[in-house]
Order: sequence, then structure tokens, then C-alpha cells
Amino acid sequence: MKAVRKIINDPVYGFITIDHPLILQVISHPFYQRLRNIHQMAFAHLVYPGAMHSRLHHSLGAYHLMCTALSELKNKGFEITAEEELGAKIAILLHDTGHGPFSHALEHELVPGISHEAISLMIMESLNEDFNGKLATAISIFTNKYPKRFLHQLVSGQLDVDRMDYLNRDSFFTGVAEGVIGYDRIIKMLTVKDGELMVEEKGIYSIEKFLVSRRLMYWQVYLHKTVIGAEMMLVKIIRRAKEMMAAGEPLDAASQVLDNMLKNPGDYQNIRSNLVIFCRLDDHDVMSTIKNWCWHKDKILRLLCRALIDRQLFKTTLQADPFDERFVEQKQLELADQLEISLQETSYFVFTGVASNTTYDPRDERINILFRDGSVKDISKVDHALIQQSLNSTIKKHYICYWR
Repeated sequence: MKAVRKIINDPVYGFITIDHPLILQVISHPFYQRLRNIHQMAFAHLVYPGAMHSRLHHSLGAYHLMCTALSELKNKGFEITAEEELGAKIAILLHDTGHGPFSHALEHELVPGISHEAISLMIMESLNEDFNGKLATAISIFTNKYPKRFLHQLVSGQLDVDRMDYLNRDSFFTGVAEGVIGYDRIIKMLTVKDGELMVEEKGIYSIEKFLVSRRLMYWQVYLHKTVIGAEMMLVKIIRRAKEMMAAGEPLDAASQVLDNMLKNPGDYQNIRSNLVIFCRLDDHDVMSTIKNWCWHKDKILRLLCRALIDRQLFKTTLQADPFDERFVEQKQLELADQLEISLQETSYFVFTGVASNTTYDPRDERINILFRDGSVKDISKVDHALIQQSLNSTIKKHYICYWR
């Protein structure tokens, strides 16, 4: 292949280098360029106005950190071939391509029962056909079938470059300083033993800060009560539209792609055969549709759409214990009277749910610390009270959302 070297100016890391023609081809593909039009943080910008960055920004940032991590490991004497390096870089570039509009907020609404990871894999397999099998190593690394497991752990694990970038990038664009992590030091401390990714003993405090930052970002940003309210409002709009369409009521989406997806959900159970169509769908299809529906004759759909567009969001409250059923019923009665709708229809305007976050679960994927004497310990087993007592458990908060 002809040598290529291009640079991209990133506000977080400075210059990101593209130094392989296949990587440039992947980035230039429409399946990848679509990520420009999908918000990384869904409706978080309604709370943090600066959070307007896209999935493409995040993907390039994760790619940059992957380049740095691979270079660091090679400098420490670990063998990584040119093919493996290219495969790992492409795997991280494409790891989020399966996200639909507004990412996690609508993940199970538009294509129920299929995760974005599964769709990402389908996209990688489709591109592999387009590029004559040149993505085979990337796919093997992405699916954890490649012999050198640490390459997969860099793509998807407790300490992957995906998490390092989104914490660093999201804190940058939201202005939430609590999310800032020492990603550069963590990468410097990475090592490999028995094919597993580990962290040198000197990096323990950086890992501790990483875990604390992750927890703070979840409750301060990702699971912020107003963000939850806005994203649930979007979910309720889509559910109302699907209910109306299923009943045969006249309702059209702004784009043909979204219209077909809402009216014929069965067609997308086999998403592989509709992959090209799915990859034409982004945030613009959804928001244009919602703006059109602001004048629809259906009161419920109209009210929800206008409220979201005008940022008249649900009032959302979080607490440790479940909400009293009598309180919820009272809110439903009040709203039925206020909005002149049936009690059954108030489920679109008042409802409860649970938000949860586990910062570190050693049963899932471990962060192993390699000590100077060659011994290995899970971070939760190291003599650090903060990790043992605070970050090992799942925190659950009950929420209620209701029309103001």
C-alpha cells in the first residue's frame, strides 16, 4: 500500500496521527463517518451545554490512546507485530459504530434485543468483505478470540482505552473536573504478564483515581437526574409513536429510514440484512421527526415533543428507597386532571425507575496489579481501604419522572 500520513487536530490530545492507508480507508467509509452525527452523550448537553461532541470524536480519541498504549508496551519489550498493531487500532476505531441515534438512550427502543456491540461486529464483518479480509485480525481481537488477550483488554475491559478516552473527553467537554484522570500515567504503567494486561505497582494510585472519577462522572453527569428525565422523555416519544403506528393511526417520521424502522420493527430483527439502512440513521433523523410531531393532533405525542424541543423537561427526583405508591398515584390523578387525559395515559407523564452503577466488579473483569516481586493481586485485594469498602458494590437509586 502507498504510504500515508495525515494528522487530525483534536481539542483534547492535540494532533492525532493517521499513518496507515487501511486506517484512512476505514475512517473515510460512510459507516464510520456516520458517527459525526451521533452525540457521544445523548442529551447531556441539555445540562452541560458544552457536551456536544460526537461518537467520531470519541472514536478518534480512543484510537489515539491505543496508539500510545501499543507504543509503550512495545518499548517495554513486549512483542506486537505490525499486523496485530493495525488490528488493535482498527478494532478500537470501530468499537462503537453499532450505536444508533442518541446512543444508549434509544439502544433498546429502535432495535430491541440487539446490543450495539453486536451491531458493531456486523459492521466490522461487512467492512471486512469490502476490504478483502484485511480486518480479520481486528475482528479476532474485538471478539476476544485472538491469542494475545491483552490486545482485547485494551479494546474492552476494566482498563480499556475506550473508558480512558470517554472519561477524559466527557469531563473536558462538560467542564466537570471530577472526571479528569491521569490517562497518560496509567498508560505508562501498563504491562503484560501471562498474556494478560496488568498495571505496575507504581500505578496503583492512578488506578484508584480512575475508579473514583468513573463513579463521580456516572452520578454527576451520565446519571444526572435531568439527563435521565430528558432521555426518558425521548424514550416515551418513540414508544408513543410506535403504539400509534401499530394501531394504524396516521403518523410519519421525517426520514424514510426512521419511518420504516418504526412502522416495520420486524424487518430489523435481522439487522444484518438491513445494515446499510441502519447505518443511514443518526440523531438528525430523530430530532427532525420530533420537531415535525410538535404539531401532531395526538395530544400526548404533541406535548412530549414540544416539551423536549423547548427544554421543558420532566421533573426528576432520585432517592435511595422506592417511591411510595400513593405518591405516584396522586401524581397520576393530578396529571390526568391537569392534562385532561385518561389515567392509563398518565404513564407517559409520570413513572418510576431505577438507575444503578457499579464502579468496579472483580467478578466481571479484573484490574490486576503486578508487584515488583512478580506477584499479582486484584486491585480490590490490595491494601487500599477506598477500593475495598466503597467501589466494590453496586449503587442503586430510585427515580421518579413527572410532568411539571
